[in-house]
Amino acid sequence: MKRPIGVTILAGIAILLAIYNVFHALQWLFPGLGIGVRTFSLWYALMYGLLAYIYFWLAQMLWAVDESAWIFLAVITIFNLIINFVSVIGGTPWAWVGPAIILNAVVLLYMMLPGVRHAFGRE
Repeated sequence: MKRPIGVTILAGIAILLAIYNVFHALQWLFPGLGIGVRTFSLWYALMYGLLAYIYFWLAQMLWAVDESAWIFLAVITIFNLIINFVSVIGGTPWAWVGPAIILNAVVLLYMMLPGVRHAFGRE
């Protein structure tokens, strides 16, 4: 199947989100790397690492224009937005979660465009 430019852009943003989550996982493993992260937490590192793996896998699915990638992207994006907003309400500085909120919002809006929906057979 031919890959439209919209799907390629979504795959690129998924890779950016994966790299962002790898960075956060490394912050929790090595507290000196991050701004404000002063404690070691293997649990948070594993969770961010798992999310990074999911985004890399999702980027591969998007690149192959797998039909199930569209709904999986929607579920992961909404879940990530909810978690980030709860983090902001809980006192996490906007600078830590702001880029993820912006990228996830862009992904959610962009994936609803008719050309992208059509590429995945979602009319």
